[in-house]
Amino acid sequence: MSVAKVAVSLDEQALAKVDQLVKEGKFPSRSRLIQDAVAEKLERMRKTRLAAECAKLDPSFERDMAEEGLSEEVGSWPEY
Repeated sequence: MSVAKVAVSLDEQALAKVDQLVKEGKFPSRSRLIQDAVAEKLERMRKTRLAAECAKLDPSFERDMAEEGLSEEVGSWPEY
């Protein structure tokens, strides 16, 4: 994976917290902490969008569609 350098401005408090986490050994560097934080935020945003799209679904319609598809296949299911 290739990486690109970017400049990031942080307020003094945030930078102090970043430096503390690096000092405690929780992250190997400032860069790694910021990379992980950005990746985590992007993943949370993706999940939020997915949840929002799922909320648009009509549960009864989805259930009816699923049951319609199942009724055609039930006869071919093995007996247990």
